[in-house]
Amino acid sequence: MGELRPLAEDLRPESRALAMALRELFAGLNVSVRRYAARRMRDAGTLSRYLNGTRVPPWEVVMDLFTDVAEDRGMAATPDAIELVHRLHRAAVETSAAPRHAVEVLEQQLAEADRVSRRSTARGDALSDALLDRKHRIADLEVRLSQLEAAWNAERERAERLAAASPDVTDLLHERDRLLDDVTRLSAQLQEACKQRDDAEQRCTLLERQLEVVEQAKPVAAVAPVVPQVMPRILVVDDQPDNLLAMTAVLSTLDQALVAVSSGREALKALLDHDDFAVIIMDIQMPDMDGYETAAHIKRRPRTRDVPIIFLTAMGTDPEHSARGYAAGAVDYISKPFDPWVLRAKVAVFTGIYLEQRRLAGNQ
Repeated sequence: MGELRPLAEDLRPESRALAMALRELFAGLNVSVRRYAARRMRDAGTLSRYLNGTRVPPWEVVMDLFTDVAEDRGMAATPDAIELVHRLHRAAVETSAAPRHAVEVLEQQLAEADRVSRRSTARGDALSDALLDRKHRIADLEVRLSQLEAAWNAERERAERLAAASPDVTDLLHERDRLLDDVTRLSAQLQEACKQRDDAEQRCTLLERQLEVVEQAKPVAAVAPVVPQVMPRILVVDDQPDNLLAMTAVLSTLDQALVAVSSGREALKALLDHDDFAVIIMDIQMPDMDGYETAAHIKRRPRTRDVPIIFLTAMGTDPEHSARGYAAGAVDYISKPFDPWVLRAKVAVFTGIYLEQRRLAGNQ
């Protein structure tokens, strides 16, 4: 495991090109695979498979390699070099559609969501303790104030001596007010921490569902089966290769042809090449041409204006975003991470509507 393994046989051209670029970077470190894996706290076997092309590494592994090479040489890589490797990585990811790679991507997202949940839970516990302490101190001050007020009412003639022997009531009131302000602030922070924990738990649940769907899906054959002509196509648009891979893995069991593209311009070209799309699933945040602009172009074309669009985005369910999505012509608006069963059910409904409309048109 110490030395580089030879490149694997029967690699796709994209995977081979990426592996050769990574091997060239790794050679500049002058260390063994095992030693570098220990330095980065990664599994040596997995790192070796990244370097011989049998597995496509996450982009963060590639950036770690760039960082270590820069530290070793005392000179950072040029933006052009990083962009070249990024293109090779994106091409390798797009051609590596195995469910196992989708599982790795989703497992990384699940681990990140779990870390957020654990941090939010710990912060919530600390804030709860601080809040309880402030409440106890307020209760103690209330008791002391009640005792002082009772003493003042019962013994008016001893008011001056009691005020001199006891703490100043004004100072106690100020301290109580300050602690009440602390309670308000800590309550707000606790509520925010609980919300972060609940959001992270919900994200964990949805990612686990996606993992179940991907792991239960049948492996993709080397040659894709011919989709029956009677079944329409599904257009998936997202500029992130990992998101495209996850969505195609979830929808692959619907027995329909999936057309996955990474930009709005590619989506418009695909709609020109084919006229049998039952539904479009599109991300909103994309460079060059975002989902809103792409939807506007689609709705302006007579040939495609009736194709339903489902916006799938990480921007959340804020009313302003959803209203803008519906105004752009979308029929639905789903937040990431999505429930795979819900997404497949919605796609199945629009597919059924498309097939029924085509049957009625054929009978006329």
